[in-house]
Amino acid sequence: MASDSPLPQIDTSVAHSARVYDYWLGGKDNFAADRALGDAMVQAIPNLPTMARANRAFLGRAVRYLAAEAGVRQFLDIGTGIPTAANTHEVAQEVAPDSRVLYVDHDPIVLAHARALMTSTSQGLAEFIMADLREPEAILADPALAKTLDLDQPVGLMLVAILMHFRDDENPQGIVSTLVDALPSGSYVVITHPTADFDAEAFNGASAAAAHAGITLVSRSKADIEEFFTGLEIVEPGVVPVLAWHPDEGPPEDPQAAYYWAGAARKP
Repeated sequence: MASDSPLPQIDTSVAHSARVYDYWLGGKDNFAADRALGDAMVQAIPNLPTMARANRAFLGRAVRYLAAEAGVRQFLDIGTGIPTAANTHEVAQEVAPDSRVLYVDHDPIVLAHARALMTSTSQGLAEFIMADLREPEAILADPALAKTLDLDQPVGLMLVAILMHFRDDENPQGIVSTLVDALPSGSYVVITHPTADFDAEAFNGASAAAAHAGITLVSRSKADIEEFFTGLEIVEPGVVPVLAWHPDEGPPEDPQAAYYWAGAARKP
């Protein structure tokens, strides 16, 4: 998957959100700057690694729902992060081996690992492009998208833990709308987003640590997340704490133990 063009230079002296996330998940593809930021944020929210795993588990549940319940066979996963277990194409292809996935991220180390680790079934396809969500038109115009996805058929747009890096003045609502407008009827949008709603003091401490390292971490409320789904049909149970969205083992004891809102919606 992905082209064989040379990788952009990787600056390991600066923390990157994908590598911090990898650190929390127990991965090894992170550097001192990433670990320093990860530890600083954990000082504010001690169970951040657990929350990261909860968010990752949600991704699997959401992809499985779209593939098994909604019949989606194509996925556009933006803000992919460093490959780990149960990547989008792996979960989808367990349900339907002919599933096709286009991953998008702007961290060159993600591309390096995607080339090495992301292997599709022979019936399906998994591709990766280096691109920035700030330029949704460029993502839609990339030749790899036309090669991988048929925009005449439903697509699952995965925006898992990515919109938190966009301030309101960067128009994240417009970015999402641009992508949704390009997708056909029957497509789905899946979003998770961290929030200060459950513990404002702790979240603000983590956000300040991220800002000190040059990473934007924005909180949004339930109503804010629902706005991203304007004009779409919300999948039950609606926008809920990430632990409470289609849990595998019944209702969680404390649904607010992970500071994320989560939801999915269908384009009519």
